[in-house]
Amino acid sequence: MFSKILIANRGEIAVRIIKTCRGMGIKTVQVYSEADAGSLAVEMADETVLIGPAPAAQSYLLADRIVEAVRQTGAEAVHPGFGFLSENAGFARRLRDEGIAFIGPNPEAIEAMGDKISSKKLAAAAGVSTVPGHMGLIETTEQAVTIANEIGYPVMIKASAGGGGKGIRVAHSDADMAEGFAAVKAEALGAFGDDRVFLEKFIIDPRHIEIQVMGDKHGNVVHLFERECSIQRRNQKVIEEAPSPLLDPETRAAMGAQAVALARAVNYDSAGTVEFVAGQDKSFFFLEMNTRLQVEHPVTELITGVDLVEQMIRSAWGEKLVFEQKDLAINGWAIESRIYAEDPYRGFLPSIGRLIRYEQPEEGDQGGYTVRNDSGVREGDEISMFYDPMIAKLCAWGETRDAAIDGMARALEDTHIHGVGHNIPFLAAVMDQPRFRSGNISTSYIKDEFPEGFHGLLPDRRQTDILIATAAAMNEIASEQSGDPSGRTDWIILVAAQGPGHPAGPGEAHGVSLGYDDDEALTLDLVGEANDEHRALKLGDIDWRPGLAQFRATLDGVPFTAEVSRVADGFVIRTRAARARVRVLTPAVAALYARLPEKVAADTSKLIQSPMPGLVVSIPVTVGQEVKTGETVAIIEAMKMQNILKAERDGVVKSVGAAAGDPVAADDVLVEFE
Repeated sequence: MFSKILIANRGEIAVRIIKTCRGMGIKTVQVYSEADAGSLAVEMADETVLIGPAPAAQSYLLADRIVEAVRQTGAEAVHPGFGFLSENAGFARRLRDEGIAFIGPNPEAIEAMGDKISSKKLAAAAGVSTVPGHMGLIETTEQAVTIANEIGYPVMIKASAGGGGKGIRVAHSDADMAEGFAAVKAEALGAFGDDRVFLEKFIIDPRHIEIQVMGDKHGNVVHLFERECSIQRRNQKVIEEAPSPLLDPETRAAMGAQAVALARAVNYDSAGTVEFVAGQDKSFFFLEMNTRLQVEHPVTELITGVDLVEQMIRSAWGEKLVFEQKDLAINGWAIESRIYAEDPYRGFLPSIGRLIRYEQPEEGDQGGYTVRNDSGVREGDEISMFYDPMIAKLCAWGETRDAAIDGMARALEDTHIHGVGHNIPFLAAVMDQPRFRSGNISTSYIKDEFPEGFHGLLPDRRQTDILIATAAAMNEIASEQSGDPSGRTDWIILVAAQGPGHPAGPGEAHGVSLGYDDDEALTLDLVGEANDEHRALKLGDIDWRPGLAQFRATLDGVPFTAEVSRVADGFVIRTRAARARVRVLTPAVAALYARLPEKVAADTSKLIQSPMPGLVVSIPVTVGQEVKTGETVAIIEAMKMQNILKAERDGVVKSVGAAAGDPVAADDVLVEFE
């Protein structure tokens, strides 16, 4: 077995690989860029090598630097993780030529599956179901329109060398095809240096289901069942689960057999994933093959008990698989949520900065569900603009899908992040959505359920009770610790929920009578103005003191965690996707709140503000210039993406607040109009 492996990656996948290597008694070498000098992976590895500046093109993507680090440290093999050089056939071939093991498939297999057009032809030849389409070279827009009519609309236009959601358009008519074909060719040329485009039938209301395969260098290949990855935003996966709620045993076996057939057709070894687009009728068609470890591999590990990183290492060493297809079975259900540094309340714009607080849920068996958290950052680390904004991959396993969903919802509650925007409220919203829980999902789920973007959800009955009980308890605890307990038992609690459909104003009033039972649990007798509600609540096992950002307790015996903060006249409390300003007031003071005038929002209609922290790429307007609606006024780069800001009204530029190369924070004024 290898004695030392170099990891040509960063972040959570580097940490993940190090953990498996430790278990196998293998020493690790971690390469790193200047931006990752203090990272968790660098701290955990046995040896480290600096390979360049922060931009990936000057560090993690430089094969010469990786090979030099291998020679310098005496490593025998390279694990590329995912992204960067993981699917670069030239890199894999170079390592082989230099006598260095590549922990991944052979370069010929990578090459065969790396081109979407040739891979679809290979898949068809191997008996794999493929989407009706045209895989040949398409020269002109006119030819594309003719072919689209032969296939039948809607038709997907895809770049042959595409990936990461780039180079994809859907055409529903000849006009869409004429416009989209030219746009995809231009985008493909700019992003991949290859403007070849192919067409295929667009499956209406599709699902994204992938099969995990594993092979060795002796011709043995198995599949480890499927993952459903239909919860996507802009073609990027957000939530994955294994197995899929769509598949029955017969369809699962058929998809697995086709994935194995394709892997065998290209002499595949190591871990790989065959992706399919599936119809709601369980029809399925080959999409592409990813010749690497997938981001979402933990859910497969949780339901099979197989360490895929370990199997990749053993395959690269030349060992045979120690299991056959008949030895593998699905045990329970697993769900993964990708926690990103992005602000869901601002259109999921990337967020960069320091993790001032990062409290992670406890891993392992939590009684009814199991938690796994793959993260490459710690409290105090910085989320850099140079790389993917992922903070963690939070996973929950349960014996059933409902148990896994409930476990994920609780694990999300137990995760607290402060310092950067994050998508935890959105992920929690999905866990609470009846449609998601039903399993009736598709790749358009997020667009269907949140057509106007995400602004939080209305609190349901239990969440409203949590908001009320939490505020009441915090008010009592804070008063006692300050040495000024009021002794009052009757309060009015105003709950002003924040988000869509919530009226402006002080909020809904709930009369509350407080007391303590024989077990010292806080009891609340509620009388709300709405619907003359009257109910009793019991808050026990309270774990909170002033200054803590998480309030833990049980409400009527069921545990919960809420995110809390004190503000001038109350608290801001979030329970899952419901967020509210909550005030605990005497009846007299509560009556006065109804008379307060509403605060008028500041007029920002004449300002172009940066929607996120980042770097100014350009501001192509000058003072005194007349600008028309829709014209570009600024371009901001963050998290490897360029964000184009356009004028929403005609106007004349009064001032310009930044220049190309300047760092900017969220809401910084870039351009002001007269």
